[in-house]
Amino acid sequence: MSATAYQSVEELAQRRPRARDLRPLRALWPFVLRYRLMLAGALAALVVATLAALAMPLAVRFMIDEGFGSAEAGAVNRYFLALVLVAVVLGLASAARFYCVTWLGEKTTNDLRYQVYDHLLTLHAAFFATARTGELVSRLTADATLIRTIIGSSVSIALRNAFLFVGSTVMLVATSWSLSLYLLASLPLVLLPIIAIGRLVRRRARTSQDRLAAASAMLAESLAAMQLVQSFTHEPQQRRLFAASLDESFVAARRRIAARAAMTAVAIILVFVSVVAILWLGARQMLAGELSVGLLGQFMLYAVLCATSIGALSEVWGEVQLAAGATERLSEVLRVRTEIRSPAQPRPLAQPVRGALGFHDVHFAYPGRSETPALQRVSWQLPPGQKCALVGASGAGKSTIFQLLLRFYDPQRGRIALDGVPLPQLDLAALRRAIAIVPQETVLFAGSVADNIRFGRPTASDADLAAAAKAALADEFIRDLPDGYATMLGERGVNLSGGQRQRLAIARAILRDSPILLLDEATNALDAHSEALVQEALARLMAGRSSVIIAHRLATVRNAHHIVMMDKGKIMAQGTHAQLIAGHRAYQELVRLQFEPLESPPAAKSA
Repeated sequence: MSATAYQSVEELAQRRPRARDLRPLRALWPFVLRYRLMLAGALAALVVATLAALAMPLAVRFMIDEGFGSAEAGAVNRYFLALVLVAVVLGLASAARFYCVTWLGEKTTNDLRYQVYDHLLTLHAAFFATARTGELVSRLTADATLIRTIIGSSVSIALRNAFLFVGSTVMLVATSWSLSLYLLASLPLVLLPIIAIGRLVRRRARTSQDRLAAASAMLAESLAAMQLVQSFTHEPQQRRLFAASLDESFVAARRRIAARAAMTAVAIILVFVSVVAILWLGARQMLAGELSVGLLGQFMLYAVLCATSIGALSEVWGEVQLAAGATERLSEVLRVRTEIRSPAQPRPLAQPVRGALGFHDVHFAYPGRSETPALQRVSWQLPPGQKCALVGASGAGKSTIFQLLLRFYDPQRGRIALDGVPLPQLDLAALRRAIAIVPQETVLFAGSVADNIRFGRPTASDADLAAAAKAALADEFIRDLPDGYATMLGERGVNLSGGQRQRLAIARAILRDSPILLLDEATNALDAHSEALVQEALARLMAGRSSVIIAHRLATVRNAHHIVMMDKGKIMAQGTHAQLIAGHRAYQELVRLQFEPLESPPAAKSA
């Protein structure tokens, strides 16, 4: 992740809502407790570092009272050496604590991210139809970042400062109970204004981040559409918009800077005034013989530890609330249960899979759209090894049949069977392994050409991969790429033509070598040469397989063993092309309007 992207995730994390209580944090315990040894090491280092920090003022006191007050050089050396040893212990323990808690934060956050992603992979299609992808990504990035912060830093800081606060308070009273009363009275006067101004600074910092993010979003949008901006000579308007956005960002930043400057001034003044006041009172007690110089120094050091620990605890509390909210949002994802799952005792598929498909009085409506069913009383049969063409206008229900065959959804009524076994009785992974799909919109990933083809069968050898590419008529153009099969495609394979992307999708399906093929035959947008290559590759792919095709070409319809004509979720007619063209007027009209214009060459213009 780049530094800019990482910074944007951090800023997004800070803008996430806080939880009202800390109970959601209990969900993190199972992840942390996986690493008990590292947790024990972190706690041990934390205790040692706290004790060393509390021992430091004692060492300073004895160094002043016993070392400086002694004429013996050896005594001075011993107390200075003790002070050095305390500092070494404090440094080593703090380093060990930092390593252990940071390791715990990174490891547990990675485990949590993996578990959420692993859970997402099991969820049904209806969940992703309603969930926002950007929000899911945000939960895996921004929310996980908050959780990493609390495990790897905030909890450790909170515990350390809680120990320091309790320990320094006890030592303050033990050192001088009278000065402790004065200090207790002065703490609210010092801390409350600083905390209040600190909250103002955080609010203004968040506003400044939002304004800068808005300017960055406007910049990214205009750069992505630069040709459109220049084509419409919109440069002056874009300049004004960006300048206004930068001005708003500067105003917000100026307010943040002013608040931060005010907090700095107030903090310095209040802290130094309180320190001077306590020193004055201590000096009077010292002159009265009630307090030594070393005890006064010890008291001031414990007072500093006490004040800084309270301030740190107030800061960490906000981070803990943010992390609790983040944990709750990730737990919400983990609590979602898929509606589509394998049965406890699945029925085995016959080996080899024959590929006989059957729809029996199927009725289906997408979740939340029960009043507009996508399929109504749909029944058709496809014998093994034959081709079924689905035809009809957009919205007729053709793609829904693909969704049901892959069991992304289950029908509300009726039955869908493979080789006579209802789909819900089959193991879900086994069912989907028996099916290969070539979608209308080819999906390529930001890997190499070989990686994208091997997506069909990750364990395939290089020889099998090359054979699949040759069968898909893709080998020739792949070898012309800069690094051949190792060429990195980049996001979505935008550097390839539509025909090349389609042939990679076909190679992927060939490599999968499944007995059933679902094909959304998308060749309308291809040029004649690419279409001819894709059609030849498709013919090779369909050979010997049970194929269900959303048809876009008359040749596909004519070659199909069975045609299902659909309209608004219902089957209007089914049979062979010859049967339907001879006896069904609606099918004749569909062929004339949908297929024949695509098949006929354009008429020559008269001179």
